[in-house]
Amino acid sequence: MKKIIQSVVTAILFLAFSKGLLATGDSLTVGDVSAAEKLIGLHFNEAQRDSMMDELKDNLKNYKQLRGVNIGNNVPPALIFNPVPMGFAFDLNQRPIVWGLPQQITVPSNFEELAFYSVGELAELIRTRQITSEALTRMYLQRLKKYDSLLNCVVTLTEDSALARARRADREIAAGNYRGLLHGIPYGAKDLLTVQGYKTTWGAGPYKDQYLDETATVVGKLNDAGAVPVAKLSMGALAWGDEWFGGQTKNPWDLKQGSSGSSAGSAAATSAGLVAFAIGTETWGSIVSPSTRCGTTGLRPTFGRVSRTGAMALSWSMDKIGPICRNVQDCAMIFDAIRGPDGIDATVIEAPFNYPSDIHWQELRIGYLHKEFEEDTLRQTQNEATLAKLREWKTQLVPIELPNLPVNAMSIILSAEGAAAFDDLTRSGLDSLLVRQIKNAWPNVFRASRFIPAVEYLQANRLRTILIQQMNELMQRVDLFVAPSFGNNLLVTNLTGHPAVVLPNGYDDSGHPVSITFTGQLYDEGTLMAVAKAFQDSTGFQTKHPPLFEVK
Repeated sequence: MKKIIQSVVTAILFLAFSKGLLATGDSLTVGDVSAAEKLIGLHFNEAQRDSMMDELKDNLKNYKQLRGVNIGNNVPPALIFNPVPMGFAFDLNQRPIVWGLPQQITVPSNFEELAFYSVGELAELIRTRQITSEALTRMYLQRLKKYDSLLNCVVTLTEDSALARARRADREIAAGNYRGLLHGIPYGAKDLLTVQGYKTTWGAGPYKDQYLDETATVVGKLNDAGAVPVAKLSMGALAWGDEWFGGQTKNPWDLKQGSSGSSAGSAAATSAGLVAFAIGTETWGSIVSPSTRCGTTGLRPTFGRVSRTGAMALSWSMDKIGPICRNVQDCAMIFDAIRGPDGIDATVIEAPFNYPSDIHWQELRIGYLHKEFEEDTLRQTQNEATLAKLREWKTQLVPIELPNLPVNAMSIILSAEGAAAFDDLTRSGLDSLLVRQIKNAWPNVFRASRFIPAVEYLQANRLRTILIQQMNELMQRVDLFVAPSFGNNLLVTNLTGHPAVVLPNGYDDSGHPVSITFTGQLYDEGTLMAVAKAFQDSTGFQTKHPPLFEVK
């Protein structure tokens, strides 16, 4: 017990010291310990405080030695998060995927109309050599140049390498070497993913000229599939919001609004038809939120499905990479290309992706968070229409509730990991170069997070274990569940690592898209996306595009 007390108080005292609140380690007094107790909600007596002093001073010296070692953002802690509950098992057999792609697709009279075609449609046109990858890439590059002044969604155009890759794709396809559905398809990547030869800015002023000499695993897998990266897209600085060092990324449906974030550019560019698809990331809503705002479809895979090698780390136990597309089917195709281990990211496991071509609706149990639906009064019309559609299919619609645990209190996990990931930024004072300097922004959160005791961080993770087990018990009652996109569900499922698909389910009174979220079983993105696709196909919202960016 004494060791725990000393460790907690030492951490706080040293953090205060590092901010200039204390003079030196030698000058620590029992009065300083007494003052620090208020920050952690504990109380010790005078004898306990006096007993701590020697060890507190020794620990300060230890912290100084630790800080003498430069630890890069790409170095994870020796603690690996595992979302698998006790007793959980998943399918080990990979079955053939029948995509059921559209047939007899023809080239429109206005070539630019291809800007809003799905990946599946574009793939068929490229495979049958009705269009070339180079022509498609040039069209998207032209739209990126034309509309970026309105959306502010591009950090870097990768034009030269994109055209070279497109020409290579055309040569390979002409020679009969067709790599698959993504061969020759242009896309954009969130600018926290490294692409060798190009800057990786993380959307933040201190890193706006940063070159990292590597290519992210996700980008490498897409390269292997023959896809063509045309742009590095904007993100909220260090993965929060839609404001970056170049300004705010806008919502294609309403240029007076930001596109939300942090995958701001990925959602905006996809929505506006500037790329065929984009790659985003999510820690706590960074795919769900911009997809909602921009009317796109996003997949947040199970934690540990997609390697994060070459991606900026914000929270090693919560970060996830996924596609942002025009429809669920496209998300499924992109996910199939980027999933799987790379031998570097130790959190990624090998698991099959079985995407069923048909669904037995009457056998399906779809849960719905009835409390969250009742509380979401702003989108009541759209939510009720969603549930009504599911009832039409004669599925077993099961009312469920999330575990009754203090989930918001567990958000200190993200805060503490983020503060560690950007420890050097805080200590150097370069956090002042970030655009957002309000209380509810990273600079202030990182500073405040330095005062989170290590004991409480671990306690939050122990409570997270209980949450994982309780969610597993809940998920045994259903095959998947549907919920409003925001609310406790968003944090719960990001903490437990469950996969989710967010897709448009209507528009508000101002004409802005709104969304619904389907959440699936761990490692069962296949069933999740098959159901979400069927729902999406029955609504048609994915076929609508922001009027300002439609092809005239």
